[in-house]
Amino acid sequence: MTYQNEKQMKYTNMLRTVLKELPEFCGYFFRAAETTSSILTRYGYAVDLRSFFRFLSSGEIEWCPAKDMKSLTLSDLNKVRPLDIERYLEHISLYQDQEKKIHTNKERAKARKLAAIRSFFKYYYKQQMIDNNVSALVDTPKLHEKAIVRLDVNEVADLLDTVEQGNGLSERQQNYHEITKVRDTAILTLFLGTGIRISELVGIDMRDVDFERDQFVVTRKGGNQERLAFGPEVREALRCYLNERKDITALPGHENAFFLSLQKKRITVRAVENLVKKYAKLSTPLKKITPHKLRSTYGTMLYQESGDIYLVADVLGHKDVNTTRKHYAAISEDRRRTAAKYIKLREDEPETDQ
Repeated sequence: MTYQNEKQMKYTNMLRTVLKELPEFCGYFFRAAETTSSILTRYGYAVDLRSFFRFLSSGEIEWCPAKDMKSLTLSDLNKVRPLDIERYLEHISLYQDQEKKIHTNKERAKARKLAAIRSFFKYYYKQQMIDNNVSALVDTPKLHEKAIVRLDVNEVADLLDTVEQGNGLSERQQNYHEITKVRDTAILTLFLGTGIRISELVGIDMRDVDFERDQFVVTRKGGNQERLAFGPEVREALRCYLNERKDITALPGHENAFFLSLQKKRITVRAVENLVKKYAKLSTPLKKITPHKLRSTYGTMLYQESGDIYLVADVLGHKDVNTTRKHYAAISEDRRRTAAKYIKLREDEPETDQ
């Protein structure tokens, strides 16, 4: 079974568990969405809608007395006002759940939850099951741009040196490092040399890597597969790891996985996040580096070298080039400033002796 198949099964079961808590009429929406969205998207929608319906049935809304969330009907959905959705978004800024645990949601989380609610209402309005799509009248929370954190050239070299040499690790970490340094070097080099996502990296199988053509197969968001090329540095790091990987007998069900954990299972997203954090904290302590920041570093370097935003979008797997342009707008501005230095309308007048 491939990593993608395992993930599909896992989230399908998780989605079914959440659906059992939701009102019965929600089933129409999720059955229709199955042909147009991924299982991760549908699961995310289910979790966000569960949050909304919990609020709706909590007694906070005047027209809806406290009741079991599952007992809500389409008649109740038809009574929802834009004000009710706005009150929900304000509520989730800071709230306490049934287990007395405190939760907060900032602007991006609110925007995501509102997007789920909009898709939900849009479907039922389109199917003429409700009279109005009130969610379309609610403004999206203003999103403030985050500063994009990347590594510069020297920091990339320092990070890779730290992974290879283990400088700064504790004595206990050094013991593990002797076992994992070749694997960890391959993982960090692959991130920095190709810009793949963490889910794409952990999903790589043995058969996906082709050293004859210096390329490998990745499964993108949505399930599409693409072949990406890698350079000499990535090839060397992957070959070194493969020499070790061939001598490891993986546990049943994990035989095809390229990157293995110390437990001889396919390495997990959490494990990769932790190892990147560990090495980055030693090499660049002033920057909070994650696998996604390594992806941004690659995109930056590729754009600086090529100047081709469409190439960067294609390699990074962005469906919309405007997503890429947004992330690398600052670099574009720097390049535009340098344009002023290249063009001269008149030759400089030669200096004459006075």
